[in-house]
Amino acid sequence: MFMDAVFLARIQFAANITFHILFPSISIALGWALLFFRMKHLRAKDAQQKLDWLRAYRLWTKVFALTFALGVVSGVTMSFQFGTNWPGYMERVGNIAGPLLSYEVLTAFFLEAGFLGVMLFGHRRVGEMVHLGATFLVAFGTLMSAFWILALNSWMQTPAGYGIVDGQFHARSWLEIIFNPSFPYRLVHMVLASALTCAFLLIGISAWQLLKGVATTSASRVLRTGLVFAALVAPAQMVAGDFHGLNTLKHQPQKIAAMEGIWETTRGAPLLLFAIPDDAARTNRFELAVPKLASLILRHDTEGELKGLNEFPSAHPPVFAVFWCFRIMVGMGVLMLLVSWFGLWRHWRDGWDFAKMPRPVLWLFAGMTFAGWVATIAGWYVTEIGRQPFIVAGLIRTSDVASRVPSSSIALTLAIYVVVYLALLLAYVGVLKYMSETADKKLNAITTVSPSAGQQYQGRGEFA
Repeated sequence: MFMDAVFLARIQFAANITFHILFPSISIALGWALLFFRMKHLRAKDAQQKLDWLRAYRLWTKVFALTFALGVVSGVTMSFQFGTNWPGYMERVGNIAGPLLSYEVLTAFFLEAGFLGVMLFGHRRVGEMVHLGATFLVAFGTLMSAFWILALNSWMQTPAGYGIVDGQFHARSWLEIIFNPSFPYRLVHMVLASALTCAFLLIGISAWQLLKGVATTSASRVLRTGLVFAALVAPAQMVAGDFHGLNTLKHQPQKIAAMEGIWETTRGAPLLLFAIPDDAARTNRFELAVPKLASLILRHDTEGELKGLNEFPSAHPPVFAVFWCFRIMVGMGVLMLLVSWFGLWRHWRDGWDFAKMPRPVLWLFAGMTFAGWVATIAGWYVTEIGRQPFIVAGLIRTSDVASRVPSSSIALTLAIYVVVYLALLLAYVGVLKYMSETADKKLNAITTVSPSAGQQYQGRGEFA
């Protein structure tokens, strides 16, 4: 019964983190995209360009506010589960986890929550540079939020700078705790993942506006921006992922073994393109492999040795989930790279005019709107499932810190969470659709830009 409760508690936390990560994966990068839009708006000399960038800024500020709100709500719910489902976690590592979570609130949440109001409602009430500064502080706040959360999560993967007294963890060096061995790699990897997620959201919604005939030249500028961001970030993410993989191989070789489906320690390990890992039989079925490629990628040597899962009895993660989530993440990353590069090539071929873009290509863009979500969720599953059976790698097993709440109670709340989260997710997507299709109706007072309109714009500093 207790093990059933532990499994349900893990599923419940997985449901919460799955829903929550959707929103920071957008907002971390979207804040910086808004700063870019605002700077383009201020620097534009042509009145039409100013109007286009202002429209982009106003629409995507609303998207950011909606995303931020849902991220906060789901984050608060998730924090409560430390007490309800995992009380032993805070009892053991609260001296480390508590301050890091507090720093996130003090240095990041306050910036975002405070200056988001200026972004939303201050354009007519404060100066242009003050408004630009507020946008920067919100963007910086999202990055600081990622910094502190990933510092804690990375510490759980590669703990450092701690001491243990009477079973409780205490900080010996906050620098070692924060900048633990995996933190730099995971921070870069997550920030780039957010950039890709945000870029395809820009691409997809702008393409949807073009398809529905509600787009202005603002949508074309945003779509081009998204394509350029994605085309640049996708290869950078692959490089960052390679470095992250090498770091994981050094500190968590059992996770790499699960990702690659390697059961026995092997020299010249193949890269499995397809397989069905069988945990019970401790083997893979229906393998399709490229000889020696895994060793080449991970050891930079075709005869390099990779440790197998059998080297870690009772101390390695479930293989099937980690193996396939890793391939979903990589596959989606490659697809985003190809789509962004193809989109830029096609846009160049069409003379940088989206009016000439074939509708099937626009539908492809629209269909990729939430591609970043798929890759991000798969990547987080690799990270979190890959740490099992430990909650703090190598030190505290997950089952040792779970509460004794009856499994029936956990199952009930899990069902409620899933229903509420699905409803909120549908509502979120529905509101995005509504905003994208009605974004410019409130700006219809100025549908063309004449010289006099441009003068009025420059004088007032904003459009009504």
